[in-house]
Amino acid sequence: MTKPMPAPGPDGAQPGTVPDDRPGLAARLSAEALGSLFLVVAGLGVPLFAVPQYNPMSASLAAGLALTAAMLAFGYLSGGHFNPAVTVGNAIAGRIRPVAAAAYVGAQLAGALLGALALFGVLRTVPKLNGTRTAFDTVAAGFDARSVIQAPMAGVLLVEVLGAALLVAVYLGTAAARNPARAAAPFAVGLSWAALLQLGQSIGNTPFNPARATASALFSSPDALGQLWLFWVAPLVGAAVAGLVFRGFAHTPGRGVPVSADPGAAREGGFGDDGDGHHDADDGDGAPVAPAAPSAPVAPSDEARDFFDKRTP
Repeated sequence: MTKPMPAPGPDGAQPGTVPDDRPGLAARLSAEALGSLFLVVAGLGVPLFAVPQYNPMSASLAAGLALTAAMLAFGYLSGGHFNPAVTVGNAIAGRIRPVAAAAYVGAQLAGALLGALALFGVLRTVPKLNGTRTAFDTVAAGFDARSVIQAPMAGVLLVEVLGAALLVAVYLGTAAARNPARAAAPFAVGLSWAALLQLGQSIGNTPFNPARATASALFSSPDALGQLWLFWVAPLVGAAVAGLVFRGFAHTPGRGVPVSADPGAAREGGFGDDGDGHHDADDGDGAPVAPAAPSAPVAPSDEARDFFDKRTP
């Protein structure tokens, strides 16, 4: 005789299961696109329109503050990556599934390009500007002749690899659930990015963010596109190193997150993952979901979300 199913609770979920109230795929991708747009508008807009006597804030600090604000505003939806390097680091560390990571990168590129397009449109309205592409050349990443100090390719590549590895390490470390200071992750990541941008500004406008590098290169002189490959390869290599290091930390068994201990954790993406790379307590965007009992039925979920959040063996 089949045992009757227990009656669902007030929220529609079966007893013993966690309600599937994670943000949908569209919300998560929209958050990544919007955050990336904000980073480009602030990070490139401040130096593009800087007037020394009226601009006390440095471009690097403006970018870092924009990242902090974006993570605070949208991080609960998507995890607040806003950077392909951060997404790749999370994927290698086991905190986001590969298909979802690819979708995140696409959304980040779309947002960054929209932000650069908006700045391009504003520049076109300035009557005394010598050239829009010339203005973007001042903020585009580059090496050799495109570097303020004529830094060679090897030097710029090394700085990008090191800076991206440190930035991703700060994100993975501060966003881990076992870190008691994870609520301060947006401030730690934003300040780290500001410090690294200050370092890379004179070396070659190194952004440690392939989406931002692409956005500036597309609106700059043609030779900027010829050097864009470095600002994809180098930060992704650095992100991979950081991701592998944090994946190596995943040696303790996954424990799950009790709903009573952190009732908001199942809804907040990015600042509450268990930090050990185990998928059994991860919903794919960094937010832990308390596992149901082995015999408990699983709450129904959206097909598209299942596709992007499918657990890999």
